[in-house]
Amino acid sequence: MGNRRNAEGRRTRPAVLGGVIAVVVGGAGFGAYALLGGASAEDGTRTSSAQQAEDVRTGPLSAGEVTDAAERFLTAWQAGKVSEAAAATDDPKAAAALLTAYAKDARVTDVTLTAGTPAGGKVPFAVKGTVSYKDVGKPLAYDSALTVVRRAGDGEPRVAWQPAVVHPELKDGDKLVTGEAGTPPVKALDRDGGELTTAAYPSLGTVLDGLREKYGEKAGGKAGVELRIVRGKASKKAELSDKTLLELSEGTPGTVRTTLSPALQAAAEAQVAKKERASVVLLRPSTGEILAVANSSHGFNTAFQGSLAPGSTMKVITSSMLIEKGLASMDEKHPCPKYFSYGGWKFQNDDKFEIKDGTFKASFARSCNTAFISQAPELKDDDLTKQAQQVFGLGRNDWQTGVPTFDGSVPVQSAAPMAASLIGQGGVRMNPLNMASVSATVQSGVFHQPYLVSPEVDGRKLATASRTLSAGTLAQLRELMSYTAAHGTAAEAMAGVSGQTGAKTGSAEVDGQKQPNGWFTAYRGDLAAAGVVQKGGHGGSTAGPIVAALLRSAG
Repeated sequence: MGNRRNAEGRRTRPAVLGGVIAVVVGGAGFGAYALLGGASAEDGTRTSSAQQAEDVRTGPLSAGEVTDAAERFLTAWQAGKVSEAAAATDDPKAAAALLTAYAKDARVTDVTLTAGTPAGGKVPFAVKGTVSYKDVGKPLAYDSALTVVRRAGDGEPRVAWQPAVVHPELKDGDKLVTGEAGTPPVKALDRDGGELTTAAYPSLGTVLDGLREKYGEKAGGKAGVELRIVRGKASKKAELSDKTLLELSEGTPGTVRTTLSPALQAAAEAQVAKKERASVVLLRPSTGEILAVANSSHGFNTAFQGSLAPGSTMKVITSSMLIEKGLASMDEKHPCPKYFSYGGWKFQNDDKFEIKDGTFKASFARSCNTAFISQAPELKDDDLTKQAQQVFGLGRNDWQTGVPTFDGSVPVQSAAPMAASLIGQGGVRMNPLNMASVSATVQSGVFHQPYLVSPEVDGRKLATASRTLSAGTLAQLRELMSYTAAHGTAAEAMAGVSGQTGAKTGSAEVDGQKQPNGWFTAYRGDLAAAGVVQKGGHGGSTAGPIVAALLRSAG
């Protein structure tokens, strides 16, 4: 791995030149750090009065403390003084390791750091440098940020250390490495043979990363030279793929064909762009082929890997279970009181509504929580878990889609959390891929594991469900969703979606959020889709229009 000239042997004081600090090491300019305000001691030592003070510094950080701490860190890092830069943080050991690797393993030289305007304790800054490997070099530029905090013990201002300071996409345990990539690049194609790129489809960055990780060595390509994020244990546990940040020399890509529809992918991208934190998935129920996947936030694939409470969309699975057990029937009377207590918790409906002498169909269509919670005393702790796994193929961690996915979780719970799980709260966790699959299972009558790459490409064995719903239960479930799409909470969003349709809305409460996450799952003919808008509010008015528009655009 390359070596970088160590400039720690000589300590220098930055010279203030017209509001800019020019760091000079051995007579050679290292670039410029935009002055945050005021010169300070370069070694972070305290003043004599501070040294004599016995009290630990407390209280909010002053603007001067923030700028001085940030200045010490950025000036030292830019000059290659790793020890001094690390000492300006609250975790010198971890900082020194990553900053050393930045030069040695990532091979970044000629670093210039330019600070922006502080906001409280946070200081944004721009990074420019050169990445070199053998005879190849390319410029590198990106934005990052640091936060100044009071160090535990003495209250001294220090940079709060985290890997994201070095690069915003780094997590704990990740590394920046420049060299011959271990995995060749891939050219991902849509179902029609066109190339899929992030320029055309901004949401697909994480998907393309996942395709490369799984198929790069199988698709016949040859690796190039790159600066990459190599993921550590924590990131791999979260199913984050290695990521290319800069390509120094091109490799020869292999080819992988996906099931994505170019027209529907473009439509999905356009729909999620209307909301700040929206995700959507569209698939074909008869086969499981994923036709579109999009997220308005591009750093994480919430649509495939999100783990969120699905709210009342979970009532599709719960209803299938209650009908099978004879605890509900769509046209029979079913209780929907304002409140129902179970396991020490008091549950209520939205706006504390009730339906007097109503049917189960009415409760499903209006999304009555207590209609489902009231059945908890009749259920075993693992009933919902078994229903999700055995009929809908969820929560077994065995999907083989072609890229990393979270396959849903319906843990066995007891008392109040078990009751909450019946309405998609408690410990239940899903994402739009999971909930699109739920609607697809209802539409087709059998679970088909969703996939992005055909199993014929690499001989993967797709997951299957151990049983299907009876014809009678399936007919009732379809009627419940159809009625909700036409006359219930999903009716406004589904207006104008023709053909055989069904839908269910959901709103999931999240601790610390003023607005719930809005969910919507639906099908139309041989299409099924689901979406979520985080912090959006009611699913019918937030995720609903996104899903319905995508179903309409499919023709």
